[in-house]
Amino acid sequence: MIDVIRAGLLTTVQDLGRPGYRHLGVALGGALDRLALEIGNRLVGNRPDAAGLEITFGPTVLRFPRATRVAITGAEFGATLDSKPVYSWWSVPVQAGQELTLPAARRGMRAYVTIAGGIDVLPMLGSRSTDLGAGFGGLGGRALRDGDRLPLGVPAGRAGSGFSPDAQEFGVKAPAWCKFVTTREPVRRGRHPAGVDWARPIRVLRGPEYASFTADAQQAFWSDEWQVTPNSNRMGYRMAGTPLERVSKADLLSHAVLPGTIQVPPNGQPIVLLSDAQTTGGYPKIGAVIEADLWKLAQVRLNGGVRFVPTTQEEARNALMEERAYLRQVNAAIAMHEERCERRQASAALQ
Repeated sequence: MIDVIRAGLLTTVQDLGRPGYRHLGVALGGALDRLALEIGNRLVGNRPDAAGLEITFGPTVLRFPRATRVAITGAEFGATLDSKPVYSWWSVPVQAGQELTLPAARRGMRAYVTIAGGIDVLPMLGSRSTDLGAGFGGLGGRALRDGDRLPLGVPAGRAGSGFSPDAQEFGVKAPAWCKFVTTREPVRRGRHPAGVDWARPIRVLRGPEYASFTADAQQAFWSDEWQVTPNSNRMGYRMAGTPLERVSKADLLSHAVLPGTIQVPPNGQPIVLLSDAQTTGGYPKIGAVIEADLWKLAQVRLNGGVRFVPTTQEEARNALMEERAYLRQVNAAIAMHEERCERRQASAALQ
């Protein structure tokens, strides 16, 4: 079990979601930064889709009654294990009774804590993810509270392996240090929202109703920088900037939407849908964030800035292939660590 000493502002159990149920009105859900969760699970010997904790802002304190192994990925929280610093993107052994503290997000917005064996709450529709809107999944369909206890699954790492509690710490290169996260874009001369010093570039494909917006609105969409408002959540990021006007204001029939869809309601302020978004909507779709950039968007803080960068379907596919290549590199690095541990164990057995 894990004891939740302090739950923080919004901490939920998340895995990679529950695909295959959108025709029934069930959101995909799952971790907003899927890449961080996948890598965290690999670092502790779990399946990539095992359930972990998504921590938004913090502060969060967890106690481990038994020895195990944990990894922290995603945003930098300045975490400590019994007052000793714990680095992000590292696999760390934890001894019985130790407490992991994540004070607050220094950079980014969401951190992921993965534990060997994964969070073993009851699956709902094939997933352990928490759907806050529908109120199911995770622990009682809600965010964690102080005093909660979470069950763990059986760890995959056997005694003496690289994932056992007695193995050394090891880590991998964070995505932020990789070339595949960079975005080539033209020089910007658009408006900057008040209080936004830096805006993250997010690649976007044109949406089905893109042509229905005025030329000025199309230019503002690409050239201006947009502010993520505090009125945002796991369902979607509400943006603030130049109101986007349409040539025709005719109503649309309700249609299917997906995470990444950028809708524009009557007030002209875009909404970027995220993992917990509804399955249908009637607002015009000016664009869609490519899948490879959804995790980057999830790490933009409230009141932070975003730049929309036009891209093509080919570039979107290439970006996803580059991300998968990075994950293969992570797998190779972890396999090399396991091989070194096995050699050391065999050498010790011969002595």
